[in-house]
Amino acid sequence: MRALVTGAGGFVGHYVVEALRARGDDVFPYGGPHDEKEPARVDARDEGGLLAMLHATRPNLIVHLAAQAFVPESIAAPLETYEINTLGTARLAQAIRSYASAGNPMPRLLFTSSAEVYGKRDGGDFPLRETLATNPSNPYAASKAAAESILLGEVHGFGLDAVIVRSFNHIGPGQSDRFVIPSFASQLARIAAGDEQILWVGNLDARRDFLDVRDVVAAYLALAERGTPGEIYNVCSGVARTIRDALRELIIAARVPVEVREDPERMRPSDVPLFVGDASKLRAATGWEPSVPFKESIRDIYAAAAGNTQNRS
Repeated sequence: MRALVTGAGGFVGHYVVEALRARGDDVFPYGGPHDEKEPARVDARDEGGLLAMLHATRPNLIVHLAAQAFVPESIAAPLETYEINTLGTARLAQAIRSYASAGNPMPRLLFTSSAEVYGKRDGGDFPLRETLATNPSNPYAASKAAAESILLGEVHGFGLDAVIVRSFNHIGPGQSDRFVIPSFASQLARIAAGDEQILWVGNLDARRDFLDVRDVVAAYLALAERGTPGEIYNVCSGVARTIRDALRELIIAARVPVEVREDPERMRPSDVPLFVGDASKLRAATGWEPSVPFKESIRDIYAAAAGNTQNRS
């Protein structure tokens, strides 16, 4: 298979590229316009560039990961988030149709959306299922919900071969420390290296459905093969854990005494108190099951943070 991966320079992108190569696929990784980690770059706002990318790579599969994925950044710059996440996806869909209309086989598009599209829910809605209406509560979530609608219109109106995945919180080594778990791990690694024994936190009571990035990628590839066009699939563990639980496991992994303090800057006004999903549809379609235990993910994240801290010193 010839697989094109957008956003290949990002956290999940590297794991997707590695997994595709491990199974023997020809992989064409594309980063963003300012991403020097990948040899090829494309701007999701450049429809001509997207079409040229398709003609150059002739993919059977496109894994579309390229996005502005940081919620606080979306709140600070909503229009830029809509431009990249929503209109960028619309331009890619148009480029795919143009590519296919030139006589090329229609590639499958796997679009990575987010569980953020569900927004704040009543307790009776949990675990969250794909049949629920979207209720975005921040610009990032809104951008992904809009992109989903665009792709569904493309599937039903123009025959686009697109599968949509709604990822819940994924974690693992290599994630930016802008996100909560790697932020804690980085702080703990610096404390272990001799920094002041104070760890700054936000809301520790939020409950999240954490899934190791390696299991996330396994689900993506399974759906790329066996997902149904125009269908939406949750990618999640089905288990809700508090941020406090994750922090506790990190402190155990770090083996350092710390004083935990709340940082008002880390409190998000639109934070959703609970996110836990139902992956029954994913399992029924593919037979997928998560394989990396939560504690193993946490240990791996801390080990990576500790290694990075040592390399900098």
